[in-house]
Amino acid sequence: MPKYIAAIDQGTTSTRCMIFDHAGNVVAVDQKEHRQIYPQPGWVEHDPLEIWARTQEVMRGALADAECNASDVAAIGVTNQRETTVVWDKNTGQPVYNAIVWQDTRTDTICNELAKNGGQDRLRAKTGLPLATYFSGPKVKWILDNVPGARAKAENGDLLFGNMDTWVIWNLTGAHVTDVTNASRTLLMDLHTLDWDEEILRLLGIPRAMLPKICSSSEIYGHVGAILRRAQDRHFTVAQGQRQAQGRRQASPLQDVPVTGDLGDQQAALFGQTCFSPGEAKNTYGTGCFMLLNMGELPVPSNSGLLTTLAYKIGDQKAVYALEGSIAITGALVQWLRDNLGIISKSSEVEDLAQTVEDNGGIYFVPAFSGLFAPYWKSDARGAIVGMTRYVNKGHLARAVLEATVYQTREVLDAMEKDSGVKLKALKVDGGMVFNELLMQFQADILDVPVIRPKVAETTALGAAYAAGLAVGFWKNYDELRANWGKDKEWKPQMEAAQREKLFSGWKKAVTRTFDWIE
Repeated sequence: MPKYIAAIDQGTTSTRCMIFDHAGNVVAVDQKEHRQIYPQPGWVEHDPLEIWARTQEVMRGALADAECNASDVAAIGVTNQRETTVVWDKNTGQPVYNAIVWQDTRTDTICNELAKNGGQDRLRAKTGLPLATYFSGPKVKWILDNVPGARAKAENGDLLFGNMDTWVIWNLTGAHVTDVTNASRTLLMDLHTLDWDEEILRLLGIPRAMLPKICSSSEIYGHVGAILRRAQDRHFTVAQGQRQAQGRRQASPLQDVPVTGDLGDQQAALFGQTCFSPGEAKNTYGTGCFMLLNMGELPVPSNSGLLTTLAYKIGDQKAVYALEGSIAITGALVQWLRDNLGIISKSSEVEDLAQTVEDNGGIYFVPAFSGLFAPYWKSDARGAIVGMTRYVNKGHLARAVLEATVYQTREVLDAMEKDSGVKLKALKVDGGMVFNELLMQFQADILDVPVIRPKVAETTALGAAYAAGLAVGFWKNYDELRANWGKDKEWKPQMEAAQREKLFSGWKKAVTRTFDWIE
């Protein structure tokens, strides 16, 4: 009997494969970074072929690390950076353009044109989303409008679109599918019908034939290697000499294992944190920062700048919705400090540097590199460091970098409590930054609630594994999953209320300095 579940976590800066046992413990992990491509200011791209190559490498690496083979793995779950957009030729497997990343702002003009009739919330009633550069639909339109020959090919039925989950699953199995959570991030899906909206597709000029089938988050989509068995089919040709197609023709390290879970990364983290009841929330600290609140089986509209999104849909069960606060730049700001300024040589050094000073020295760093996401949704904002004096040193800058994550999270939580009427009693946290003790204590201080880190902090991959395991009976129900969750550490508020509000007031003032920067 298979004793493990594998999860492929295709993230913004890296791809990893993690293998879990029935108790939810990490048995093995392998991870590899991919290039961040910046063709011009505001543009962010990835090479989809590089990501697929990394995916195959980490699957092999994780299996080797676990000293197991494909027969030991019951199923595979996929989780992914959401909104990042790939369009490829279904006959050759070749992308027609690099993947346009969720942080990319090039579709600002498209969004502004659409907003001239009906405003930024023109599509919110159907999609739960504002018109913003963040989402996939405008990125697809940009590719069709700007890549020579792309629109003609799309209208001829030769191009496919997907977020990164769809790209990975198609390469693994040949199935052109997505799940409700990823579809809800495209600006193309109706929240109520859970289907592509014909009116929006016409508005954006996107042929429906490009779009993947929308499935639940937990079902059998296909088996690894099925695409190889279709290679001889007259409807599927593989162009000779193309490295992507040739790579696909090699046997996969997880050959014949079913792919049965698919969740956008933030929804996967919510699921991995076992937030199955309305009112339960989590915050993930990664490249960006994302807080999700389970709202049950009804889509709750937001009046406070949050997103109404799908939380998950397990098999034939009813869909579950969430309110989400999305922050574009958090962990990415630490990487910027490392890669662009060279102030630190590795990301983990930011905590030690920040602890060389007692406070932020009076400065605030508002990282509006891709505009401001929740709760402002201002794509014309740009980053700013305010309050600078001669007193400020690199320790203050490191501290301001960490504090920016905390203040942005406070703004999202305030909006979430306003929309939901639910006062948060504690915040479950996960992601790479939760091992930064200074950050977590400051987060508890500014939120004035306990912050709780689980034993398995990488709950994104765990959530994808859970969805996959439920589909094949590896786990029977939510109670089994809840039994796996355990607390690793808790931080309690220690700051005086007056100091908390003074610091947050300074942040609110700093944010206004970034507005309307781009003409």
